[in-house]
Parts: sequence; C-alpha cells; structure tokens
Amino acid sequence: MKCNVHFYLMNDHFSEEHAEANYNGNESELNRKFEWEDELNITTEVDEVVFHENAVYPLSGETSEGPFSHDVNAMNLFELKSEKNGSTYVGCSASIMSSYELKEEGEFVLNVLLKDFEPMSNPVPGIYISAQEFPKELIKHA
Repeated sequence: MKCNVHFYLMNDHFSEEHAEANYNGNESELNRKFEWEDELNITTEVDEVVFHENAVYPLSGETSEGPFSHDVNAMNLFELKSEKNGSTYVGCSASIMSSYELKEEGEFVLNVLLKDFEPMSNPVPGIYISAQEFPKELIKHA
C-alpha cells in the first residue's frame, strides 16, 4: 500500500477562539494553526505501520572527524513495515510529540503533530529529535 507521512509543527500562538469567532473555526493568514508541514511520500510499498513508544533510535552517519553512532532515547517511532523491503522508521522525541493519527483507507496516511515549545533538529528525513535528547557529542561548540 502507498504511505504518506505528514509532520506538522503546531503554532503555540494559534487562537481557536479567534478562529471560531471570525473564520468559522478555520485558520487565517495571521492566525495559522501550524508553522510548517513536512510531507514524506514513502516510495516503497508499506504493509503495516507499528507504533513504538519511548523507543531507542540508532543515529549514525559521518562527520569530518569520521563515522559516528549514537542511540537516541525516548523516541516515539513509527515502523513502516514492508514484506519486500524491510522496515523504514519515522518519528520524533516523545517530549515533542503532541499526538498522531493513522488512517488506512486504501493507503496509509500518518499525521504527527509536533509541539512548538522546544527546539529540535531534523538530522534525517522523517526523524525529529528534541534539543534535550540530541547526542551532545554531535553538537559543535564555537
């Protein structure tokens, strides 16, 4: 099945009262519900989506100093399982996830709402790590 994943950064300053009173509950140009949306269209067939609460995400890659590998704790991960292609993971730190919704109507649609109060990084597509959980060894000091 096809799978689309949407991450939305909630706007902490969105006023539902203003939206209800002036725009039939809808957002307006000066009263946006979300600051941004990140949409991922998964290119492989997905057979199942499994939620893993407070999981560990293995962040690895390479810097100018060489390869690195760090476990990032307290992650809410969504495993996009494919019988043919294995699993792909998307998700975020538990502390910055407000909620999620998974729809399965001919295709999977996963919507994840992120809280706006804490800085975060997006080191790889589909992974959002709060500043508090990001591996300190990977942060360069000026």
